[in-house]
Amino acid sequence: MSLATETQGLRFLLEIGVEEIPDWMIPGALENLRLLFEKLEVPHESITMDATPRRLVLRADGLPERQPDSQERVMGPAKSAAPQAVAGFARKLGVKPEDLSIETTPKGEYYSFLKKVAGRSTKDILAEGLPAIIPQIYFPKTMYWTGKGGVRFIRPIRWLVALLGDETVPFELAGVPSGNLTSGHRRLGAREVVVTVDDYQRRLRDHYVILSAEERRQRIAKGMSGVRVKPDSALLETLVYITEFPTPITGNFDPQFLQLPEEVLVTVMRHHQKYFSVEDAQGKLAPQFVAVMNIDADSEGFVRSGNERVLRARFNDARFFWETDQKKKLVDRMQDLRNVTFQKDVGSYYEKLTRMAALAGKLGGDADAHRAIELCKCDLTTELVKEFTELQGVVGGLYARAQGEREAVCTAIYDHYKPESMEDSLPRNRAGMIVSLVDKLDTLISCFRVGLAPTGSRDPFGLRRAAQGVVRILVEGKIKTSLFDLLPGIPGIGPLRDFLEDRVRFYFKEIRGFRYDDVNAAIGARGSWTDLLEVEARLIRLQNLRGTPDFEALAAGFKRMENILVQAKFPGGGDIDPRLLEPGPETDLYEEYRSIEGQPIENVISKLRPKVDLFFDNVLVNAPDVRVRQNRLTLLSTLLAEFSTIADFSEIVTN
Repeated sequence: MSLATETQGLRFLLEIGVEEIPDWMIPGALENLRLLFEKLEVPHESITMDATPRRLVLRADGLPERQPDSQERVMGPAKSAAPQAVAGFARKLGVKPEDLSIETTPKGEYYSFLKKVAGRSTKDILAEGLPAIIPQIYFPKTMYWTGKGGVRFIRPIRWLVALLGDETVPFELAGVPSGNLTSGHRRLGAREVVVTVDDYQRRLRDHYVILSAEERRQRIAKGMSGVRVKPDSALLETLVYITEFPTPITGNFDPQFLQLPEEVLVTVMRHHQKYFSVEDAQGKLAPQFVAVMNIDADSEGFVRSGNERVLRARFNDARFFWETDQKKKLVDRMQDLRNVTFQKDVGSYYEKLTRMAALAGKLGGDADAHRAIELCKCDLTTELVKEFTELQGVVGGLYARAQGEREAVCTAIYDHYKPESMEDSLPRNRAGMIVSLVDKLDTLISCFRVGLAPTGSRDPFGLRRAAQGVVRILVEGKIKTSLFDLLPGIPGIGPLRDFLEDRVRFYFKEIRGFRYDDVNAAIGARGSWTDLLEVEARLIRLQNLRGTPDFEALAAGFKRMENILVQAKFPGGGDIDPRLLEPGPETDLYEEYRSIEGQPIENVISKLRPKVDLFFDNVLVNAPDVRVRQNRLTLLSTLLAEFSTIADFSEIVTN
């Protein structure tokens, strides 16, 4: 909300000081805090949001000292009311009866009074609103720390800064009073730092807290400028939000560890140590890493050597697990999957593989796909995956290659968890797409069968992600099949079909960018929507048709046909009797239909549109003669059916 003021207005600062917040929760919490502040309806010119692991900060400029005065019309008794009632109404307002006016309303004439309401102090509004909105900031998990029934928050609140201009906004939350005391860096700064609205960011910097996430991001990037770091935007964002004063340092590891697969080394560095990997001039993994400290310097090299020592131990563990796992082939681990539970109500991973193989048969999976299905979950029993769970699938593919499996099988196993997000790539070969598809479909079918559909924001089995992966593989992998043919007739399938349809709509609207009404029309076309390649083709045709001058008028004509047929409760079917057609526009429309029957709409739209317009301008569909009326409804139904395989034109929004 923004409101221009005659003066510059006041500046407002809110800082919520906490124990360390998980990095991935911070951006969402900041946006939620901004929206909650907007609901206080305090006029302001701009808002700035910032955060570090230990603080959420909102700053607003241009706040008025007081809200503007307003007027409120208070309605009283009817004009016909007794004088005593009128006098009582005036007395309640602190005025005389003659100060009242008469207001005409739809219900009659009533006494009323235009009451002046003095604008409240902005400080009072904030003092009242802030302790109410702060606990409403959304976090996936929250905690009590003052006892059950107290305030819940992501972490204990340790301090609160709330300043409006030169004054403190007074309130208390969870026993913590607001004030002008912040806290510096946990190790390098003072525990208590006095701040004002104007010097807040500078005072934090004096105590080794870089408030701006962008400045921390640039500091990390600048500190790595002399090293060929493997790009990793997600890791960079993590480091931005787990540090307050980030300083990159470069370390080394023994080149002998490069004998391990690059995927293993990178995963150890990234997921377990939050280190950036380094490349050599040829783009290969170099025996170096970049760590980001949360202090200003490591002049003695103690931090670097400590990181090198920890990484060496991690790499030794990984090498031991790799060598130990190689003593047992993947194929010999299949029976072990009988003891690995997929889900307690669904069964083991061995049973899952059996179901996946049956689904692959429906999709025409080849020998490589079936072999990959047999082996794709076997790495769950390996020591390396038990230690580094992020590597499941990848380890299976690497072990398959080391054990002499066909390359297509290895690649399919390696890729079969893909795509794990909308940004992730698809499996690289056909076998991998089949394995990924049946894996995700089996998870969906099995979970819906036992009542584990997602509810609200809860989706512990990642079913939304799995369904989106199914849609992407079918469309982008050009796999022509009907989803319904892959879904067995078991309890829970109805909701699963609805769930998949929702994901299909989301994909084509939000990811592919098709118009919402085109998506509705393409999915609603006669014939199944579950052949997603056909849905895509319909959408592309609709998108192209929209560029033609006759499309909207013809779509409006088809919608009119649909409405007439619905209102007449016409069941469809039957043959057109040419003898009952009236010469002129009706006969012309019929003849045009006969001449274009079976042709693509793109080729006939310009011819058909004027015939439809003339028909509706000159022909009464609901003719008095029952035979003529039924014949005209049959004509419209036949014409509509001819083009309803493209789209349900009743869904098209026209101007």
